[in-house]
Amino acid sequence: MSVKNLILLFVLSLWLIQPVTAAEILKLWPAQAPGKVSFTGKEKDINKPTDRLVGGRKIIKLANVSSPEIHVFFPAEEKRNGSAIVICPGGGFNILAWDLEGTEVAEWLCGLGITGVVVKYRTPTRDQKQNWLMPVQDTQRAVSLVRQHAAKWKLKQERIGVLGFSAGGMTAALTALSEERKYDVQDEVDENSCLPDIAVLIYPAYLVNKNETALKDFIHVSNKSPRMFLVHAFNDPVTMQSSLKMMSALKKAGVASELHLYDTGGHGYGLRSEDSLPIASWPNRCEDWLRHLKWISD
Repeated sequence: MSVKNLILLFVLSLWLIQPVTAAEILKLWPAQAPGKVSFTGKEKDINKPTDRLVGGRKIIKLANVSSPEIHVFFPAEEKRNGSAIVICPGGGFNILAWDLEGTEVAEWLCGLGITGVVVKYRTPTRDQKQNWLMPVQDTQRAVSLVRQHAAKWKLKQERIGVLGFSAGGMTAALTALSEERKYDVQDEVDENSCLPDIAVLIYPAYLVNKNETALKDFIHVSNKSPRMFLVHAFNDPVTMQSSLKMMSALKKAGVASELHLYDTGGHGYGLRSEDSLPIASWPNRCEDWLRHLKWISD
């Protein structure tokens, strides 16, 4: 095992000693969020004792999110580098894998000096015709809200990224590629751009058509699209074609990006993949990429 992997595992073990807590929690919308929520019930963790463990541990499966928020995690003052990444947990537009693909990722980013912002976007939306719309609205608003607080949080306006897993990967991708806001301007927050400067897509889902031959018709990549970092496993039941077709479109548009396709790894591992698998090194490769872009430094 590499030294970097050993360090990553050690840091992860420290996170698990006690729950992590956001430094700031902000409501996304000044009043009611756009659109009509079609689900009812109290927001709660619906994980059951019989549910699959990830990395030998249970995960928080947050359901019935009708009041979207951002949870902001700051690096130590001396490590802050002015970068921030907005994180979209996955969960099939049914739940949010809140710790696995949210708070644990924010803590990892904080270790790199990057402010981690976890979006608690509305869910479930999987039965809606545009199951991605409310999550994208919430994420666009989150990006604008982070920029609104850039001075206070000591961030650089041009270094606000987005990162997503699975359905959150689709949410992150559409946020990065949308040329217009998916909701009417609400207030002064929306005077700030909702377009992220980079996108990190980890086993993104639902990006290709039924035949897996191309990106869905409403997904458009241009030479103005942000640079992307993508990760997928060959044996992922959620087709790797989402990553391959996205990378192909980025290449055609001339947007320099990076794809890591591993032979095995499955789906839904977050930062908890078995350390014996090469895919466990994806955070190191992402760190290398961020360092290359000068979003982090030694």
